[in-house]
Order: sequence, then C-alpha cells, then structure tokens
Amino acid sequence: MTPPMRVVIADDQLLLREGIARLLEDAGIEVVAQSGDAEDLLRKVGAHKPDVAIVDVRMPPTHTDEGLRAAAEIREKHPGVGVLVLSQYVEESYALELFGNGADGLGYLLKDRVGDLDRFVESVRRVGEGGSALDPEVVGRLLGRRRREDPLEVLTPREREVLGQMAEGRSNGGIAETLDVTERAIEKHVTSIFTNLGLPPASADHRRVLAVLAYLRS
Repeated sequence: MTPPMRVVIADDQLLLREGIARLLEDAGIEVVAQSGDAEDLLRKVGAHKPDVAIVDVRMPPTHTDEGLRAAAEIREKHPGVGVLVLSQYVEESYALELFGNGADGLGYLLKDRVGDLDRFVESVRRVGEGGSALDPEVVGRLLGRRRREDPLEVLTPREREVLGQMAEGRSNGGIAETLDVTERAIEKHVTSIFTNLGLPPASADHRRVLAVLAYLRS
C-alpha cells in the first residue's frame, strides 16, 4: 500500500490549525507535526521531512512575513518538501516573490478556500506530488497586473482563459474538463500561448511556470 502523504502545519491560530489537521486526517493525510511560529516550523520540517509544509504567511513575533521567509528557507534547505502557503488576503508581492524561482511543489491559497474540503485536499496532494496550486483569486489579481506593454495583449480571450487555468496548477486534461473542450484543443492553445509569449522549447513544466508567472514580475 502507498503510505499516506505527510504534512506539517504552521499557523499561530490554534483553532484553525487544529481544524486543518482534522480535515486532512479525515481525508487520509497524516499530520506529523504542528507549529505556532516560524522557528518551530523550521525545526519540525527538518526533523520530520514531510511531503508538504502548510504555512501561514503572517506568524509571530511581528505577524508580517515570518511565514513567507520560513517557506523560502524550506524551499532552499529541503527541496523535496512541498510548500503550501495560506494567506488571509491576496498579497501580490508575496505571491510573486514566492513563485519567482519556479512553482514546482508550491502553492498559495487564501484561507477561505480551506472550507472547500475537496479542493483544499486536492491542492495539498498536488503540491506534495511536485505540482503547483494557485488560488483563483490570486491568479486573477496577478493576471490583472499591468505594465506599459502588457504581455497578455498577444493572447486571445480563450488563451487567457487557458492561461488562468494553467496558473491554478491544472493539467491539460483538467483544463479540458473545466472548459468542456477536448484535451487536444487545450494542447493547441497551450502551444500557441508558448509561441505568442516567446517561450522557447524546454521542459513543459518550466514553460508553464514562465507562461503564468515570470512575466508578471513587473
């Protein structure tokens, strides 16, 4: 049998932390440790080597970006550990900073999404398996950022729609199901997006990341 996915949860709100733990355990995911601050989180990630660390952006002592900095340190010191960041609000600068070096094994969700159990568990599993998970509202805010020359101007409305789905971490098959079209049609749209954005052939995952994130850093 495949062993259950293992996670560490870090949030200074005890009730939320316990609630997330209960939801995940009911879904067959093992919660190996919980933390109330970033320093303790780093210790427990180092000790348990979980599949995923679920991290609140703002934690003690200053409640600013301790969680974000801990997430970055986990990415650097424990590259095999996926990181799913939870935030109360859409914080564009934090999202861009977090995804600046790639999105494999990385997620950013608003805390409100925890209430959608199936989607939340899907996001945790996706991140633990090396994929990415971006909150739809975060995607919308990032794609809404403008610069003097908007790179998205070269895309058709349908390509923009597909790009938004890509940014949420969906596969071509998942996008096809959501948009009620064939997977081959989505493959053509994705290829067109890469071409129109001037992304040369490379690893498919890397090009997907570049297509939805790298050019947003303006």
